[in-house]
Amino acid sequence: MQSNYKTLGDYITPIKVKNKDLRAKDLLGINIDKFFMPSVANVVGTDLSRYKVVEKNQFACNRMHVGRDYRIPIALSDKDEPFMVSPAYDVFEIKDTSVLHPDYLMMWFSRAEFDRNAWFYTDADVRGGLAWDAFCNMQFPLPSPEKQNEIVAEYNTVKNRIALNNQLIQKLEETAQAIYKQWFVDCEFPDENGKPYKSSGGKMVWNEELDKEIPECWDNGAISDLVDVIDGDRGKNYPSIEEMSTEGHCLFLNAGNVSKNGFNFSETKFISEEKDSILRKGKLERNDVVLTSRGTVGNTGFYGRRVPYNHIRINSGMVIFRPKNFNETSIFIYSMLRSFEMKKSIKNFLSGSAQPQLPIKDLVKIPIIIPDLDVLKLFHKIAIKLQNHVDEKKLQNSNLKNLTSLLLSRIVTFEN
Repeated sequence: MQSNYKTLGDYITPIKVKNKDLRAKDLLGINIDKFFMPSVANVVGTDLSRYKVVEKNQFACNRMHVGRDYRIPIALSDKDEPFMVSPAYDVFEIKDTSVLHPDYLMMWFSRAEFDRNAWFYTDADVRGGLAWDAFCNMQFPLPSPEKQNEIVAEYNTVKNRIALNNQLIQKLEETAQAIYKQWFVDCEFPDENGKPYKSSGGKMVWNEELDKEIPECWDNGAISDLVDVIDGDRGKNYPSIEEMSTEGHCLFLNAGNVSKNGFNFSETKFISEEKDSILRKGKLERNDVVLTSRGTVGNTGFYGRRVPYNHIRINSGMVIFRPKNFNETSIFIYSMLRSFEMKKSIKNFLSGSAQPQLPIKDLVKIPIIIPDLDVLKLFHKIAIKLQNHVDEKKLQNSNLKNLTSLLLSRIVTFEN
């Protein structure tokens, strides 16, 4: 063991404060990304006085499933108010924060190497529990308090920047959806004088197929009137797990890469250029829109010019929407698929019980409004700028997360 490594149990002490006076109101759990989150447990009729209380700068962890999950859920509270956690969780705090900074220890817990080491110490139980004594016997590097503060400050600077970017991304996406709703649901797009169409006296007509009023110059139709719907490759050419790697020529999307918030490239798999050339269908082109059509149906991603991968293929649980005549329809389709109205329509067309799915033959039947082309072009001009800004911030966050990994690795080289 290196001389600068210390035994964890010498610096922490367990806390077993129960919520006897019910002063803690919120019940939280811990996710595998090591954050506290609202608990999904049903506590109706449960005696909450048995639950453990967590105060600010205290840790909570769940040691029960480390062997199964290959990670130990553990988090540090930064909340001013106390909250509850499950009685099965461990709560502990640092004995002397002038010697060991809580944020520095949380950084150590966040390292992938810590999780691998914790997995090594798990017992032979089916779930792979980690005994408290084994947890306390784990080793960690302990630099001077000054060096800890320096490392924590750098790490928090990056984390705060990621948080600010996430807030901006949310605002940009909310703005895009608000404009979509105002123009294509409320029919208040700018008229020839730049005023809201419907409220300024724009002529509206009743549309039987859509069962609502629409602008006189608009029409109704189906998604297939604006885009080609393309599925992914299947059969013997479909990539196997063995043919995928963490690096390669072509990104092969998995379910986690297309979320309710657009593309998410935090975990990626790739196929070789040779395998990519064999596949016949399902390769993205810029301005394509991706929709998950099996499992979690309705998540979408927009393949704009700022997405940092030049070769992407969908898996068999997704479909591609490719503009037929005008690229200006792509961001409209993307916004429409993310709207409340379309998500409601999609639910009505789902089939399957064990695993919901939306077959292409049903997808192309969903009725949609088809706006005037000039309005589509104007919406594209506004919405694509917002989307490009979103993609830029997501790319920044991806780079910043790589930087956090470097900062976490610096813990074991703090002498330098």
